[in-house]
Amino acid sequence: MAEAADSQGMGPSPARRWLRRTAALLVGAPLIAGLLSGTAATAAAHATAAAVPHKVPLSRTVQVTLDSMAPSAPVKSDTLTISGTVTNTGRQAVTSAHVGLRVGQRLNGRTGIDEAAQRGGVSPGLDGVEVDKYTVKFPKLAPGISRDFTLSVPVAKLGLDGDGVYALGVSVSGQTASQPYEQVLGGQRTFLPWQPEAVDGKKSQLTYLWPLMSSTHLTAQTGSDEQQTPVFADDELAAELAPGGRLERMVALGDELPVTWVIDPDLLATVDAMTRNYRVKSGDTDVPGSNQDVAKEWLGKLEDAVQGQKVVALPFADPDLASLAHRGKDVSGSLSHLQGATEVAEKTVETILHVTPSVDFAWPVQGAVDPSIVDVATSAGAHNVIARSDSLRETGGLAYSPSAARPIGGGTTAVVSDARLSTAFEGDMSRAGTSTLAVQEFLAQTLAITLQDTEKQRSIVVAPQRMPSASQAQTMASAVRALSAQRWTQPLDLTAAASVKPDARATARVPSSSSYPGSLRRQELPVQAFQDMKSTQGTLDKFRVVLTAPDRVVTPFGNAINREMSTSWRDDREGAVIYRAGVQSYLDGLTGEVRLIQKSTATMSGRSATLAVTVQNQLVQPVGNLVLRLEPSNPSRLKVTTNEDANGGQPVKIDGGHSQSVKFTATANANGPVQVTARLYTQDGTPYGDPMEFTVKVSEITPTVMLVIAGGVLLLVLAGIRMYTHRKRSTALKETGEADAAEAADGDDPGQPSDPTPDTGPESGASPGTGEKVEH
Repeated sequence: MAEAADSQGMGPSPARRWLRRTAALLVGAPLIAGLLSGTAATAAAHATAAAVPHKVPLSRTVQVTLDSMAPSAPVKSDTLTISGTVTNTGRQAVTSAHVGLRVGQRLNGRTGIDEAAQRGGVSPGLDGVEVDKYTVKFPKLAPGISRDFTLSVPVAKLGLDGDGVYALGVSVSGQTASQPYEQVLGGQRTFLPWQPEAVDGKKSQLTYLWPLMSSTHLTAQTGSDEQQTPVFADDELAAELAPGGRLERMVALGDELPVTWVIDPDLLATVDAMTRNYRVKSGDTDVPGSNQDVAKEWLGKLEDAVQGQKVVALPFADPDLASLAHRGKDVSGSLSHLQGATEVAEKTVETILHVTPSVDFAWPVQGAVDPSIVDVATSAGAHNVIARSDSLRETGGLAYSPSAARPIGGGTTAVVSDARLSTAFEGDMSRAGTSTLAVQEFLAQTLAITLQDTEKQRSIVVAPQRMPSASQAQTMASAVRALSAQRWTQPLDLTAAASVKPDARATARVPSSSSYPGSLRRQELPVQAFQDMKSTQGTLDKFRVVLTAPDRVVTPFGNAINREMSTSWRDDREGAVIYRAGVQSYLDGLTGEVRLIQKSTATMSGRSATLAVTVQNQLVQPVGNLVLRLEPSNPSRLKVTTNEDANGGQPVKIDGGHSQSVKFTATANANGPVQVTARLYTQDGTPYGDPMEFTVKVSEITPTVMLVIAGGVLLLVLAGIRMYTHRKRSTALKETGEADAAEAADGDDPGQPSDPTPDTGPESGASPGTGEKVEH
């Protein structure tokens, strides 16, 4: 940001600078002369060092840490209290040591603060002289020993002569055996923002984003029960939600602050899933989760905190917009995931927190933008893109930091956050010394922005890191809380900041793609990631059409695909690959629960037969909209038909946990084996699942064989008839002979009327009666 006129109203007068330099000389020369026991040359050298203090290399003998400074932004009636620690890091003992406070010059705008922050230690010429009478003495400080100190100085004694930011130093002076004269042995510089009364003019409007996000913990897997018990990859989120955890601190601290909540709806959905029964993966199995109470308490506190506050919902799972723009937009279907993630965001927040969020903001990683990122960010309906001033750089030579809102064309507003303020708390804030310095520099920068031009009210936006640690959150809260007196800033929510009238002189040109930081580009998801998502979506699309309750599958897998695009994978590329593979593998397993059972070889002993193929459904819900088709490898030898479909298809509908035997009519035209392929299709003709192959052996009886068999049967029948007739005749002749013999014996005349009639009828060729078995 331009700093051409950063010094307006903040530079010390020439007379004051002359007095301070003179004082440094007057104090330094007698002190050295009085303490020196060395040669005149040594004395002369140190006199020269005092005369040109900025050229004296800073001693590293004693390390000074500032653990606290209260109040951070004092007024005239306050007493400034600074506590810290001094540690002798040298090899010699320090004697006659004391800790003192130094008030340096009023700094020249934001660049002056930057320059002072980059200088290490304390230099008497630049950081002024010690405030008289307010010191802490240590007779001896042995090597490696640390001692705590507390300095309390009435603000009225600091000699502050005008509003602005002052360099404030804490120094340690003393002697060593090798240097037996008093000298500055170590120190630490910080900043004192001095604005005891409200500014005479317009305060800066400050918007502080308070992000609630986490990495991915929820898998696509759910239980088969009615509640679809979710399965977590781990139970690490519970530690973030528990008292003292990162997310617990964010909610507890944010509840007290005038901030804009920026929430990833996936975090809410994940925690909400934890409030009920859930399971956690453990090796090859999963075990019941046990942190329901932690999740319920956190959600309850968050719901209370956001009531009446501005809430911004990012697209579900916080998709990586830059990766989509640079790697994913050329893979068909990728941008549709962003649209879906945006649509589900508002509903998720409303359902869980009972507030209506704004879904009109997109937030690329670190606010870095180029034309393609802006196009992707706005493709799902967002009209505001949260950028950062080190991406949308000022080129117009402005003497002040302009308001955040910038129209960048197409009805889109870039809300440009301040880079220095947004990155102020990215370091290790777990050490009190680091945290204290960060807070003081943040306050100094905000005051410097306001004093750039008190006649022009400007809107300043702070967009910190997406997932602050607990200590970073505590430090951020301390800084925002220190501004609560509203002496030079006043709070403004993000929606209002985006609506502020833009500064016509501020840069509104989106940088080219070549300007996008290479370090961020190297962290992006690869093209393969979006191809994997496309493959998973394709499998899901085919699967959903056969389900009677598709939401049980579509919702968890749709959310899982959104999670695959998450910005959080930038720090875990290997984890991203494992997660995508796990989602696809689990979906493949589900689709495989509807399958064909392998059939053994079938034998046909005739021209036609019925072929049966078994379809199994091991899902808990019924499936339908499927067609089973049998396709012989040689249709001229074997034809398969059904009563339902002339093309050989048979509709399939199966209840959950059941199987169905699907029957087809097969007609053979020739002998021999024929390979048959059975395959399921959706009703639109899309193949479903793997095909199943089996063999049909045809043993058809030919006409010649049938003729031979028929002739043989006929011969057997004729032979049987002949044998039967012969037997009948033999019986009749035998009976006739016996009658003639009897008559002869009696002497009767065979011609007499008393002759008996034969008891057998005439011979007949009729078939045997019913019940007789004809053997042939």
